[in-house]
Amino acid sequence: MFLSVFEMFKVGIGPSSSHTMGPMVAAARFLEMMRASPFQFSGLRASLHGSLAFTGVGHATDRATILGLAGFVPDTYDHDRAEQVLVDLHTTQTLHPDGLGPLRFDAKTDLIFDYDTQLAGHANGMILMATDAQGDVTLRQVFYSIGGGFVMTEEELAAGKATDEGAPVPYPFKSAAEMLEMTAQSGKTIAQMKQANEESRGGAENLKSGTKRLWQVMSDCIDRGLETEGTLPGGLSVKRRAKGIHDALIAERGMNQSAPHTINDWMSVYAMAVNEENAAGGQVVTAPTNGAAGVLPATLRYYLDHVPGASQAHVQDFLLTAAAIGGLVKFNASISGAEAGCQAEVGSAAAMAAAGLCAVMGGSPQQIENAAEIALEHHLGMTCDPVRGLVQVPCIERNGLGAIKAVSAASLALRGDGTHLVPLDACIETMRQTGADMSEKYKETSLGGLAVNVPNC
Repeated sequence: MFLSVFEMFKVGIGPSSSHTMGPMVAAARFLEMMRASPFQFSGLRASLHGSLAFTGVGHATDRATILGLAGFVPDTYDHDRAEQVLVDLHTTQTLHPDGLGPLRFDAKTDLIFDYDTQLAGHANGMILMATDAQGDVTLRQVFYSIGGGFVMTEEELAAGKATDEGAPVPYPFKSAAEMLEMTAQSGKTIAQMKQANEESRGGAENLKSGTKRLWQVMSDCIDRGLETEGTLPGGLSVKRRAKGIHDALIAERGMNQSAPHTINDWMSVYAMAVNEENAAGGQVVTAPTNGAAGVLPATLRYYLDHVPGASQAHVQDFLLTAAAIGGLVKFNASISGAEAGCQAEVGSAAAMAAAGLCAVMGGSPQQIENAAEIALEHHLGMTCDPVRGLVQVPCIERNGLGAIKAVSAASLALRGDGTHLVPLDACIETMRQTGADMSEKYKETSLGGLAVNVPNC
């Protein structure tokens, strides 16, 4: 099993990796299918199902689908050009993706939120269709957005297609137990094994420059969030708080009167800054998802800015270790809130961040595995219940608390020798089972929990 660090961490746009990035990626894949087809097409249609329908407007799924069909992709998204395309579509009811000519698309009639039909493969399902001059469907494809921006077709999902189909890697662990066994046999750290795997596919320079860019985008996102005021879009009138909290923390720095627990506010404000940017549709990095994008950057910024002896040279090891843990969670359970609740998003992010921090603080492989287990264990059962389907309440604060848990988990693990009762593999399997047992109304449908018990208008 190999999942690249660049698959686990993807540069994209807010507010949701499953509901915004995934549909945009699916639309891009559908355009490629159209370009490869011998048919001539005149129009496009789309239908959203399951969680994509129930919380699609709040997550900007409709907007992402339209822009994806217009040719936009998350990694190179141009906000100003996208706005112009949407303005033009309102008057022309026509999209112009490269290589396909003008295609009829009326957002009012050709994009359907189907609340009644649940597609069999996954809670995040969508159907994309291309039509001929008479309006008959001549190409149709079911896509599933399975979390973290990952997309699979109906056929790929049914065939059990593995994420990885490349050449063998030196250390192909698919469980935490195998990972620890390989570290013992090889004498390498988790990060060193992950590095060897990555370099066997993409080379050392690609890994170095790619991880450097990932952290730069994460760090820039924190900085933008700490500098921006205003009210988040969507109708809940949620005010950005990161700048005000950060300004207050800066003002208190020289007073020598801050309580020790103030460090928690630093961790929280870094995470909140990211998730406020995400909620506003800004550029973020899936870590492993958009909804949980603040936990890992906040933990890494805490390490770099607040831990004595911290070094930028350790950023790659942090990301590689975190990606190794994230790959185990994705392979053996889920990182999708629509599939397993928020335990799969913020819980997974906290486990990844805890492992990364433990690694750069000098933790052994056994301590790193323990740190990830502690962080994930104490998110088990967490529901995904965004108010009005927006990635704002409780998501923004939840990332702050996830970062605090990640740091606490790493610290606890470093105080021990790595031996512990519950293996990470058992915790991941428990998360999978808990997600399977969880009511659908607590899995990113906004049909239960805070989403129905908090006045949202």
